[in-house]
Order: sequence, then structure tokens, then C-alpha cells
Amino acid sequence: MAKNYIQILNKEHENILSVADVIEKECNGIKSGKELDKDFFNKAVDFIENYTDKFHHSKEEDILFKELCKPEAEMHCNPVDQMLYEHDIGRNFVKGIKEGIKKGDKEKIVENALGYVQLIREHIFKEDNILYPMSESALNKESKDSIQNRFEKVLKSMEEENKKYSKIIGDFKKR
Repeated sequence: MAKNYIQILNKEHENILSVADVIEKECNGIKSGKELDKDFFNKAVDFIENYTDKFHHSKEEDILFKELCKPEAEMHCNPVDQMLYEHDIGRNFVKGIKEGIKKGDKEKIVENALGYVQLIREHIFKEDNILYPMSESALNKESKDSIQNRFEKVLKSMEEENKKYSKIIGDFKKR
């Protein structure tokens, strides 16, 4: 049976959280004296920028959030602006990681990477436990069907990227 759009997003969240766990572990190792592995952090940034942001966040921002902001979405309060703000904070943490890699600044990398990990965990908790359940009750069947169809098109168009990042997730879990 095909997954609905919320199940798709939840599965992607599981992947993102598993990478966040590995990033945290790597940062704690560095804080304990381990050498900086620039290759690891470059791969982590690639994952965040492409899987988390372009693959996952784009479905939220370009599809789900836009449906939730339509007048026919019956929401007593709309947390979309907060979710978008947190996406931007995450992008700023990634920018800090990249600057730290470029300068070889372990402290900057660790600070921004751990900031990102904390943010993404809290953000995903809010989406999984507040926003997505709200969307289930706020959206009508027509909106949900539209979201589902558009998600399936995105998934099909990004099949190769999804395979690439699934491999990276697997490699990270082995660390």
C-alpha cells in the first residue's frame, strides 16, 4: 500500500534524525579530542542541503504549507510561519558549518552542527506531533489528494537522489 503524504514526511524525518544522531556523535568525539573529519562534515552538509532541504523541506514549503495557508484550510492557529522560520535557522547553522569547514575551525563546526541537531530534533517533534495532525483535520479530501499527487510526482522525479541519500544514511549509521 502506498504511503500517504504524512507517512512520507514522517519516514523522511526518521532518516533526518538518524543522521542528526551521527552528527551529534561525531561532534562529541571532537569535543573529546578526536580529529576533525572534514569529509564527514562535507557529506553531512550535502545531506542536509539536498535531502533535508531540497528533497524534504521543499515538499513541506512548496506543497503542504501552501495548502495549509489557503483560506479553506480550517486551522484555529497556523504554525507555518514558525516552521518556515525554523527552516531558515537550520540553513544558517549549515552556513556556519560550511564556514567552519572552510577555515578548519573545529569549534565553529561543532557549535553550528550541535545547534542544528538540537533545532532539527525540536522542529521535527513539532511537525510530527502538532503540525501534521493539525493538517489532517484542517484539510479537506480534495486538498489531501492534491498534496498526495504532488508528493508522488516529486518522489518519482527525485528517485535517483533518494537512492543516493539512502546510501549515505546507511553509511552514516555504520559510523
